Amino acid sequence: MLKFIVMSYEATRKPSMALPYGHAISLDQARLVMQAAEQEACNNHWPMVICIVDTAGHTVMLHRMDQSQNGSINIAQQKAETAVNFRRSTKAFQDVLESGGVGLRVLSMQGVIAMEGGELLVADNKIIGAIGVSGMLPVQDTQVARAGADYLCR
Repeated sequence: MLKFIVMSYEATRKPSMALPYGHAISLDQARLVMQAAEQEACNNHWPMVICIVDTAGHTVMLHRMDQSQNGSINIAQQKAETAVNFRRSTKAFQDVLESGGVGLRVLSMQGVIAMEGGELLVADNKIIGAIGVSGMLPVQDTQVARAGADYLCR
């Protein structure tokens, strides 16, 4: 069975730690990740949009929970795409931006959403996709994304 891990902010911000891309996440794997993420959102009564993308950033699965805000659809997709395209959690970009100064250059990077809630999906030390979540506070979005990404590590 493949094991998924979420790369921590510290591990993903170091260029030497960049993981290679592997085979794209399968639909069956995406279903398991989605189920775990949705369960976390439901347990907390959070109306979320959850998006899972493959290694190329293409949507494999997107679920919009009842009463989630319309704007969260695009944001969840962008969080997943940012994570997989730049091989790091979107929190890394949020932290750089929050530091100010030269960190403000993140605002000029095309295809980057600098708010947490996008996490890598990793199997056998290779990136197989990413999950992006939107609908509540960014820290809550991350909680749901990590629940999905961590599911197969149990």
